[in-house]
Amino acid sequence: MSDQNKTTRKIEEASKPSAGASQNQTSGLKRLFSKRWVFPAVYMAAAAIIVTILWLNGTGGKDPQEPVSGQPSIASEEAAASPSASEEAVEAAVPGEALRMPFDSEDITVSLPYYNASGSAEERQAAVVEYDNKFTPHTALDFSHKDGKTFEVLAALSGKVTVAEKSPINGYEVQIEHAGGLKTVYQSLTDLKVQVGDEVKQGDTIAMADRSEMEQNEGIHLHFEVLSNGQSVDPNSLMKKQ
Repeated sequence: MSDQNKTTRKIEEASKPSAGASQNQTSGLKRLFSKRWVFPAVYMAAAAIIVTILWLNGTGGKDPQEPVSGQPSIASEEAAASPSASEEAVEAAVPGEALRMPFDSEDITVSLPYYNASGSAEERQAAVVEYDNKFTPHTALDFSHKDGKTFEVLAALSGKVTVAEKSPINGYEVQIEHAGGLKTVYQSLTDLKVQVGDEVKQGDTIAMADRSEMEQNEGIHLHFEVLSNGQSVDPNSLMKKQ
């Protein structure tokens, strides 16, 4: 045999994989997967990765329980049905103060009640506002003088005025922000006594009661709403009776 053939055979033999090495690798993998803990460990790792991906896609990395703030003038029926958490916020909003009536007269009564989703059918029907052929739950209290007269509107809690302007359908409006994410809203006003940025004390006169386009049938009245982190709260359960 020539030297060239011998050299070629050596190269071919060197390039072939070792059968023993291949068998050793296969046997090692079999022994690894024969362990009882291997498959559960792989499963748990895969599940953890999937859950993490779904969480990041679903929440954007934010706390899913983070409250969403807002400033609606009339909140949804669902918000009106669960005021308990908001009531706790009101209790801690202004230390030493409890929500009080936004007026100081015994001649003023409720002319349009707050919509309570858990109330009777008659109660719910009586607390709906009709405007522009639409019916909306009334998530506020309307107050009127028994003689139809105007009356002073008072700050129900101490706070800072953030809105003092005229609304196209709600008349003049004042909003006061308080601690703890609480806000009181006063609509159907005239003769405003405050402006944006003013700090008011509980019981200060902020305006006079008047009319609004949205609630024409109420005549002269005060539309009073309480919001906690953007959600409507039933003022009846929070007010301090005079």
